[in-house]
Amino acid sequence: MKPRVALSFFLFCLTGPLGCSEALYPPRPSQVPGPPIADPPQSRVVMHVTLSRAGLSQLVEAAVPLTDKGTFSFLGQRTYFWRRTPFELSFDSATGKIGARCQVTGQADLPATTMHFPLTITAEAQPVLSADYTAQLQAPVVTITTEDRLMKAAEWSGGVLQTIRGAVEKQLKDLRIDLRPLLAPAYATLARPLPIHIGDANACVDLGIQTFEAGPTVLAGGVEKDLAVVLAPSVTLPCTPNGGAPLTDKALPPLHNVASIPSGPFEVVVPVAATYDEMRKAMVQAFTNGKLYFSPEFPELYLEKPEVYASGGEIVVKLHLSGFVKKGFRVHLEGDLYMNGHPQVRDNELEVPDLQPTVETKDALLALKTRLDGEGMRRQVRQALRVDIGSRLRAVRARLSSELTFAQPARPGNPAGPAVPRACLRADVGKIEVSGIYAHDSYMRLYVKVTAQAAAYLPCPFKLVD
Repeated sequence: MKPRVALSFFLFCLTGPLGCSEALYPPRPSQVPGPPIADPPQSRVVMHVTLSRAGLSQLVEAAVPLTDKGTFSFLGQRTYFWRRTPFELSFDSATGKIGARCQVTGQADLPATTMHFPLTITAEAQPVLSADYTAQLQAPVVTITTEDRLMKAAEWSGGVLQTIRGAVEKQLKDLRIDLRPLLAPAYATLARPLPIHIGDANACVDLGIQTFEAGPTVLAGGVEKDLAVVLAPSVTLPCTPNGGAPLTDKALPPLHNVASIPSGPFEVVVPVAATYDEMRKAMVQAFTNGKLYFSPEFPELYLEKPEVYASGGEIVVKLHLSGFVKKGFRVHLEGDLYMNGHPQVRDNELEVPDLQPTVETKDALLALKTRLDGEGMRRQVRQALRVDIGSRLRAVRARLSSELTFAQPARPGNPAGPAVPRACLRADVGKIEVSGIYAHDSYMRLYVKVTAQAAAYLPCPFKLVD
């Protein structure tokens, strides 16, 4: 300070009624509500479902028995019996149809004799997925041909061929694959709220499952289809996910068949939260015995008792200034400082890089006779105001990877449906980053963008823990 000012201040310290001290009490920024915070945009979790040639063969083989027998009309009721070879499957991507072909040897009991005959059975059908998650073969058309000249000319052959064709068509038409047992666990996992604590209140992140979508069927050595789960994430306070209703496979929303679904990796934006008390505690931990000594020039001067809150969408930090400065004599400084700025996330740390004193605090600092290093103070406060959010990001990664990787055991055949081979769902999470951060009145909302891939297989090619 200038000699004349220093002399005046020294005389004031000697004669002033309060002794040698200065006070700093700028007005406290009010807690003005911030702008409305919109929930994240809708996202799609895309799941690529693959029914391999081997898996489809198992289903068709289970639907149409290797042997069969029945009756037909020819001069009364006659019996027949046939045995087939395994089906050979073909896939026509142009027509969207699956072809199945097998050879049959049979016999028919006729008056006074038994006739043996060879046949070729050819079937075509279009695989579809209905709104109730049932995969089936739509409108199967079965054709039966024979190269046996005697059977072509025989009057009785018409009854046998018609009966066999009708039986095989019915067996293929009755083939049903219920995908709900595979999708219900994934749905329950996504629908389960992610709890977060905001002070003493319990809030949660609800992914808000809206609907399931199914894209066109692709035939490429098997049946492939993209399914998408449409999400509308939100933060609810208090936590009341799904209205308190239990999550079961019956809660699966209807399946909508759509013209297209973006394939490949998908992006999901998930909101998570951080509280202002976490930032306050982080600052206290960065202090030395609860005090931040910020000035090498004045080693007895420190900041303490941090308080963090939001105002108008910004972070406000209040700090209490205390201690002494020496300018040939000891001067006691006392007061409050207020700084504000916008929160950001860098390297998995929540921080406020543009933190600076409020206008009123700057004016109060300039009014002090003791000149303080405002830039050094700001730099050290900003360094202390950091919160590691890596654990939150890891929690989001685990939610979309570990919990969405599981196997469904094989189901044996029963009167309600054919045997279904072991199926599994697998998710691989790639890049994860914070796409936005907003200072809510009572907490900070972070939008975490996750890039991932998910696929379901039938039968399952992996060794997963059931």
